[in-house]
Amino acid sequence: MMVTLAVVGAGSRGTSYARHAVESGRAQVVAVADPLPVRRGRFPGATPYADWRELAALPRQADAVVIATQDADHVEPAERFAALGYDILLEKPMAVTEKDCHRIVAAADRHDAIFAVCHVLRYTPYTSALKALLDAGWIGEIVSVQHLEPVGWWHQAHSYVRGNWRRTDESTFMLLAKSSHDLDWLVHITGKRVTRVSSFGGLHHFRPENKPAGAADRCLDCAVAADCPYAAQRIYLPLAGQDVWPASVLSDDVSERGLLEALRTGPYGRCVYDCDNDVVDHQVVNMEFEGGATASFTMTGFTPAGHRQTRIFGTRGSIEGDGERLTVHDFVTREVETVDTRPMGDAGAAGGHGGGDQGLVDAFLTAVATRDRSPILSSPGESLHSHLIAWAAERSRLEGEIVTLEGTTPHAR
Repeated sequence: MMVTLAVVGAGSRGTSYARHAVESGRAQVVAVADPLPVRRGRFPGATPYADWRELAALPRQADAVVIATQDADHVEPAERFAALGYDILLEKPMAVTEKDCHRIVAAADRHDAIFAVCHVLRYTPYTSALKALLDAGWIGEIVSVQHLEPVGWWHQAHSYVRGNWRRTDESTFMLLAKSSHDLDWLVHITGKRVTRVSSFGGLHHFRPENKPAGAADRCLDCAVAADCPYAAQRIYLPLAGQDVWPASVLSDDVSERGLLEALRTGPYGRCVYDCDNDVVDHQVVNMEFEGGATASFTMTGFTPAGHRQTRIFGTRGSIEGDGERLTVHDFVTREVETVDTRPMGDAGAAGGHGGGDQGLVDAFLTAVATRDRSPILSSPGESLHSHLIAWAAERSRLEGEIVTLEGTTPHAR
């Protein structure tokens, strides 16, 4: 069955998912809604709409819809397209308030939509191999987990200092915007719900008081750019001429001339110490799961951009993973085995999240075509739970409390 798709929000993520679907030979984009004409033109033959409401005013035009608008703009299209009978692939985070997340889940359940949140880390070959080892009992019962998300110094500057996710009031807090992937992934690999959370972190470096002497407001005018790891020209100009993320975020004209103009006039050419950002650049989250297992999660912007790194400690063995290989230590035999998961692409969005983007899209298309939800690895309720962990952690960070998740509602104490 050829699955027909509508794309609502044809920016970086919406375009990526839709292109994976089309390139698989299993889907066709028949409608695209985006306010920018150049983005509507990314899918020749699809009916263009300047606003998703124009598409939603019509009877159902496709089997499914990819919703990848800005985070704060998910709830209305999700509710409307579910009511129209579309199946839904929704970019994470689901929404920027707990209430809106509940509304989206309720709409998907009410209209029996096949519904998947883009928790792409669940769908990588690496995760599949790790989950199989854990479920087969190779290390016995999981007791504790250490997990690192190395955001990357330039990615932190791009998305969370200069970019769309730099301010909590305009988007959402860092943990929900970036690390809802990781919180969901930890729930997935342990197979347990989180019961208690504590968290610490803040905005340490990207602040006005850390601006170097002699630095300019814009990188292209800066006398000390050669000594700054966050100089915009160093990050973006090597990508000139390539229609790839993150260059494609700066300008629809990705030539060197187009990127230079964007750096002269747009937000991505600003000094990282002179922006209006307020989201954290580092955070730790401590979690207790049902049954007493624990996990510690670290998100930091002060790393190379790369795969997540994880250590899992069990009663019969342990596993160390770097996103590409799994090293398994057996306490009984004292043997060490390495499993090469051969990921497709790199860890970031530009590289398809190590095969996760393609894996997610394939699972969603299969579910839509067969009406069998089992290929989708997270139910609406599971996705809601992972989002509630993020709110519990942020509440803990701000209020200094351990937060208990009782059912689906977190309580501080």
